[in-house]
Order: sequence, then C-alpha cells, then structure tokens
Amino acid sequence: QVQLVESGGGLVQAGGSLRLSCAASASGIIFSINAMGWYRQAPGKQRELVAIITSGGGANYADSVKGRFTISRDSAKNTVYLQMNSLKPEDTAVYYCNAQTNHNSYWGQGTQVTVSS
Repeated sequence: QVQLVESGGGLVQAGGSLRLSCAASASGIIFSINAMGWYRQAPGKQRELVAIITSGGGANYADSVKGRFTISRDSAKNTVYLQMNSLKPEDTAVYYCNAQTNHNSYWGQGTQVTVSS
C-alpha cells in the first residue's frame, strides 16, 4: 500500500501564490510510480484534473491553469509539487494528490485551498 501525504494548502488572496507538496511512501514494499498528479474538487462539482507529470517529466495541465500553475517532481523522493501563482477565487477547492503505479492508483487525503477575492 502506498501512502500519499499532502501539505501546503491554505487561505490566500486573489493574485497570491501557494505551493502544494505530496510525498509518496510505503513500508515493506518496493514500488515504482509512473505518473503523479493533482486533482481538485470544488463544492457541488466533480473532481477534475489540474496537472499531471509522468516519470519521464512530461506534464499536462487543465486549460484553466495553464500559464499559472507548474507541476514538478522529485523522483528520488517520490514527491510531486504544484506551484500555483496568480490564484483566482475559482481555484478554491480541495486538492488531491494522485499516484499511479503499474497496478494501482492511490489518492491523498486532500488539502483545502481557499482563494479570497
């Protein structure tokens, strides 16, 4: 079982920045993560992809965050980051980390990001 621990959420004013981190760990097993990504879910809405990065470093972003968010990864530490700049009130949501191995998909517990206008 792979555990994902997220950090870095909080309250910020519109135009501000936040950096989310997600560290993957597992006890007693050797695991290899393929893609890692960030999803978000706002109240009353479905969970949506924000950004994803592959083991090779290729990244994809939702159109709504292109040019404002940057995903990066430290494969040696099994950690993924999401740098969020120029935040907007519509970015308010619970942000979830996701990690995909060859056989499973794992989710973090979520971290709240609130952007005030």
